[in-house]
Amino acid sequence: MSILVGTASWTDKTLIDCGRFYPAQARTPEARLRYYASIFPLVEVDASYYAIPAPATAQAWADRTPEGFIFNVKAFRLFTGHQTQPQVLHKDIQQVLASRIQARQFYYRDTPVDIRDELWRRFHEALAPLVAAGKLGMVHFQFPPWLLRNRESMAHVAHCVERMAGRVCSIEFRHASWFDEAHRADTLQFVRSLQAVHTVVDGPQGFANSVPMLAEATHPDYALVRLHGRNTTTYNVRGAASAAERFDYDYGDAELTDLAAEVVRLAYKVRNTHVVFNNCDEDKGQRNGMSMMKLLAGN
Repeated sequence: MSILVGTASWTDKTLIDCGRFYPAQARTPEARLRYYASIFPLVEVDASYYAIPAPATAQAWADRTPEGFIFNVKAFRLFTGHQTQPQVLHKDIQQVLASRIQARQFYYRDTPVDIRDELWRRFHEALAPLVAAGKLGMVHFQFPPWLLRNRESMAHVAHCVERMAGRVCSIEFRHASWFDEAHRADTLQFVRSLQAVHTVVDGPQGFANSVPMLAEATHPDYALVRLHGRNTTTYNVRGAASAAERFDYDYGDAELTDLAAEVVRLAYKVRNTHVVFNNCDEDKGQRNGMSMMKLLAGN
């Protein structure tokens, strides 16, 4: 049984600007990652959601972290059905796409099949250095709130997992329809049938894009717990300056103790459990993550 704790991103602007986590001498991307990896054994790559990284970038991540360090990588936003701007694509793909799609933003359903295929290929290519180094954990698919539970949505989720054949995929839904009383068991069975990892979410409740915390395992090797905080005021705020503003929450000691107990119960069901703090405002995730590691060390 292995439990790894980390945070979503190590480069968030609010984290760097607050000046409380990184020492003054950690002024470069390399120095920050090396310092982060001296404390945590796991990180979730957030940048890959916004644009597919270059293989050389992933190679640098592998080179700057110790043996045994693990990267979970978020899937590119186009794949998950989020709106995407052409300018985040590779330059050559932008040029091809410009003659075929005239829009400021587009979706996966709008994308020509040949361009989809090439983007999937380049995403695999980007992951290759982490795979070669033995440092790739899960590829995380965070689906949008408008992905409701229906036949079409289930087909797209299955499509994404199929395109990532050979990699362990974690699935995070953000609409209540997936886990209401009538569909909860079926959704877990659906994820299990894909041989994917159900993402156990702790987050604000009471919204259409809220999901309950279901500490269930769907994969024999991996479980994933993502902690978004419990700030109901900011979770769906309009016009947020950054994602960090939405996830502005500092877990209290009692909350972390309860969560640690839930993590341990889940960890007995699988070989590897990953805990990712996504309360990414300033250094809250890092502080909470270090506290969680201390709690787990005492179990």
